[in-house]
Amino acid sequence: MTQTTAIVLAAGKGTRMKSELPKVLFPVLGRPMIHWVLDALERAGVHRVIVVVGYRADLVRETLASRQNVEFALQEQQLGTGHAVQMCAEHLAQGEGPVLVVAGDSPLIQSSSIQELSSAFHSGQYACLLGTLVKDNPTGLGRIVRDGVGQFRRIVEQKDATPEEQAICEVNMSTYLFDRASMLWSLERLTNQNAQGEFYLTDAPALLLNEGRRVDALATLKPCEALSINTIDELQVVEAKMKELGYPCVN
Repeated sequence: MTQTTAIVLAAGKGTRMKSELPKVLFPVLGRPMIHWVLDALERAGVHRVIVVVGYRADLVRETLASRQNVEFALQEQQLGTGHAVQMCAEHLAQGEGPVLVVAGDSPLIQSSSIQELSSAFHSGQYACLLGTLVKDNPTGLGRIVRDGVGQFRRIVEQKDATPEEQAICEVNMSTYLFDRASMLWSLERLTNQNAQGEFYLTDAPALLLNEGRRVDALATLKPCEALSINTIDELQVVEAKMKELGYPCVN
């Protein structure tokens, strides 16, 4: 994965954490949670990372100043995940190879999952390959809609899903691997014509698919990777799982 560029989405405030600290800087086992994400990318062989910063950007930059191969893209207004990745366009114009997108609030991301997704991506000439997981209780997560032969068709958010779609257990976990040129093409065509008025990265795979490019979803993610952090309670659940899995605690 040495040619892969990773984008880490880390611009949000994390309002439900009820703190002035950027969410990605909340300590998990004694370290800012984004460090666990960056560690996993490094172990997977990713040597170039773009961190999208926004809320208290200077503090996030300062916290990550000691990390090598990390660049920063500024999202001054939080206008959706697609907008966050659009802020990386100038960075992506430099270099080559695929682009991995992951969330900065998922410290249980596994390097083995990233490597498995990358291996499948390179063997299949994809424009986009999503890393998904099958979850017994998918409430609140975007569902992966497939056609009658199992081919990926789109991502549907729970609030927009029909009862049949809500019964789907394969979910989107904001883990994407894009062909670089295909990503840039789709970013230029994202719109904010939706109820929230935001640009969603979840629209990019469907845009590429409708253009006749190869897009699919692969359930490479492990059950523990379903645990992201949006509240203090969820942080405690993640910490307990990390201890159970043997992650080191930094005092």
